[in-house]
Amino acid sequence: MVSMHRVGLYWFQNDLRTADNPALLQAASQVDKLICIYCLPGNSNSNKTPSRLSPLRLQFLQETLSNLGRSLQACDQRLEVYYQPPLEVIAQLITQHNVSHIYASVSADYYFNRLWDILRQRYAMIDFAQPGSSCLFNPSQLPFELQDLPDSFSKFRRQMEPIDINRPVEAPKSLPPRPATATDTDWQQQFPDFIAQQKPMFHGGEKQGNQHLQNYFAKGLASTYKQTRNGLHGMDYSTKFSPWLASGSLSPRTIMQALKQYEAHVEANDSTYWIYFELLWREYFQWYAQKYGSRLFAFGGIKQRNPSTSFYPERYQKWCQGNTPYPIVNACMKQLNSTGYISNRGRQLVASCFVHELNLDWRYGATYLEQQLIDYDVASNWGNWQYLAGVGADPRGHRRFDLSKQTEIYDPDNRFIERWGGDDCSTVLDSNDAADWPITEASGN
Repeated sequence: MVSMHRVGLYWFQNDLRTADNPALLQAASQVDKLICIYCLPGNSNSNKTPSRLSPLRLQFLQETLSNLGRSLQACDQRLEVYYQPPLEVIAQLITQHNVSHIYASVSADYYFNRLWDILRQRYAMIDFAQPGSSCLFNPSQLPFELQDLPDSFSKFRRQMEPIDINRPVEAPKSLPPRPATATDTDWQQQFPDFIAQQKPMFHGGEKQGNQHLQNYFAKGLASTYKQTRNGLHGMDYSTKFSPWLASGSLSPRTIMQALKQYEAHVEANDSTYWIYFELLWREYFQWYAQKYGSRLFAFGGIKQRNPSTSFYPERYQKWCQGNTPYPIVNACMKQLNSTGYISNRGRQLVASCFVHELNLDWRYGATYLEQQLIDYDVASNWGNWQYLAGVGADPRGHRRFDLSKQTEIYDPDNRFIERWGGDDCSTVLDSNDAADWPITEASGN
């Protein structure tokens, strides 16, 4: 009698690590053979370049995937990276290898979830498993149903703070082997060429993320985080965990474990609490994105109330290039374009300027940051843009920043603006109108 092998397919997305990955552990325990895949975002058969990804974001992604590949190799596995659309890739693999189980981590990404639901409908005979790993809390720990998610962060925080956070789980010691029929491809040979403008601030991968985590707490920076967190330039004013959190190279529970150890052995104060506070903000937006789905990207947001903004091509280009009449915004945008990163304070300032000073449709700003940010996270990015545009979870409505006052507070010596050439800009906002027609001075006729 021929034994039937259970063949699993693990679909990596924003969980690019082996530690604290419950879905990968479940796959290791349930199947005899395993295929591990990652599909590059925004691809089609005719386009080998992932859309909406800046060179710096591409470089970080390549490093992250390479590191994951080495971790899987240590478990006698292999990461297969595909350039085709996921539905096409997975359909082929199901047919070729008689896949019986498909695994992935819970995701806040609406488009990923749409594809996941389509697969479940098409392949009812396959077992699908999707444990959570990108949040501090599991769905069963929420003291409310997802549809009853509080309408503000403050209400969410008050309900979640008393709840214990589970410890991260260990990485699997071994993984089932690949099917004998699996073919090897050198995905890095096909990876798009890119040229970064300068040395990256961050390098991708689970190993790099864990090293950064250890270094941050070893320096004692957590003890002063609340006082320094609104800085604009440098590595030490904030935690800088976000690039590895966004790619899933670090889990939030791993960070919380390190934070609790620091509080137990070094110091617990308002600053260490504030790191947890910021992780809770991220947590809120993860559940927010899962609740609202496609409304995360809607012009009227979750409030279904359209802002009185439009789209001015010239204003949009000036904002992207850091060439507006607002030096602090210009400096932030030039920093973003050069490094793939800007501070939390900087993100608030450029978004407020985009919506309130330039009167632009917030979705274009959110999309540009999606393209540029190394630490792009769909829930945090789009949730925060909705917040600033007055169509999201902010109970106060439109939150507008006084750019001159913000400059006085956070760049009083003009060092940040000078560092990034924020004063080297156009003082005239418009030379074209909203329809992109030239604006000329009155002739006097």
